Amino acid sequence: IIPWNYPAQMMGRTLAPALAMGNAAVVKPSEDACLTTLKLAELAMEAGLPPGVLNIVTGYGAEAGAALTAHPGIHFATFTGSPEVGMQVQQATARNHVPCVLELGGKSPQIVFDDADLAKAAPIIVRAIVQNAGQTCSAGSRLLVQQGVYDRFVETIAHHFSALRVGTPEMDLDCGPMINAKQHARVRAFIASAIEQGVPLLAEGKLAEGLSPNGYFVAPALFGPVPRTHGLACQEIFGPVLSAMPFTDEEDAVRLANATEYGLVAGVWTENGSRQSRMARRIASGQVFINCYGAGGGVELPFGGVKKSGYGREKGLLALEEMSTTKTIVQHYE
Repeated sequence: IIPWNYPAQMMGRTLAPALAMGNAAVVKPSEDACLTTLKLAELAMEAGLPPGVLNIVTGYGAEAGAALTAHPGIHFATFTGSPEVGMQVQQATARNHVPCVLELGGKSPQIVFDDADLAKAAPIIVRAIVQNAGQTCSAGSRLLVQQGVYDRFVETIAHHFSALRVGTPEMDLDCGPMINAKQHARVRAFIASAIEQGVPLLAEGKLAEGLSPNGYFVAPALFGPVPRTHGLACQEIFGPVLSAMPFTDEEDAVRLANATEYGLVAGVWTENGSRQSRMARRIASGQVFINCYGAGGGVELPFGGVKKSGYGREKGLLALEEMSTTKTIVQHYE
């Protein structure tokens, strides 16, 4: 069951290991983005994929998705989406003792120490939250900056945010629209609530001229300093909203980085090699990028989370293990 935000990529990275390990597969795309999946299936037929190997079932999650995960004929399931629906998938597959891999989102931190290459870090950190309009499970949505360089670096990030432009895909600007009306309203509600509660809005991008007033566009927003217990610091917004927070030392950085229910991806920015290793070990996260950020990385890198970000791994050679079952055969010879 694949989501709407990266339908081609998600289909490819789950279907490829499934087929490579000899499975037939049923793919249920999101009701908000099913045309890509249907087109890929059409191309697979033209390429000669045998009938029955790849099957597409469209429909709403509560109907088609629920029926698939509860079906006694499946032997394994993968799901990418919210923790709430992920729990329902677990419960449905568990009734038939079927394993599953769940990728359930994140609240990924970008941790910037005072010895980091700030000029290199800034544009990468901005891209990591505005990519796909922030509608990315591995988006770097929390910016944790050491106290000594907090004001200077956040000012740099604010400058970048002010230059961001939002428009239609044809305009090829920095940011596109939200996927639908529900997501548009949700992200705008987060921003409005934070402003109403007095969380400082440091910078905003701009909407391009001539956009429809009915479009699902949201200007990228940078807030800071965000209180550590505020919703902006803890909840997955799934939009172009970055929450900046200062930290004092390494211990405080680890405590703050691990202070959410999620654990998918983290970025660590420091030139200290020993600190790089310590932080990579101590951060509760499925992936840690050091002086770079891949928002999920390449298909060769195992991808998945801990805590409410889910369990199991997609991509990399580990995906092949997930899509198969080990059988032990012992033969006795006289």
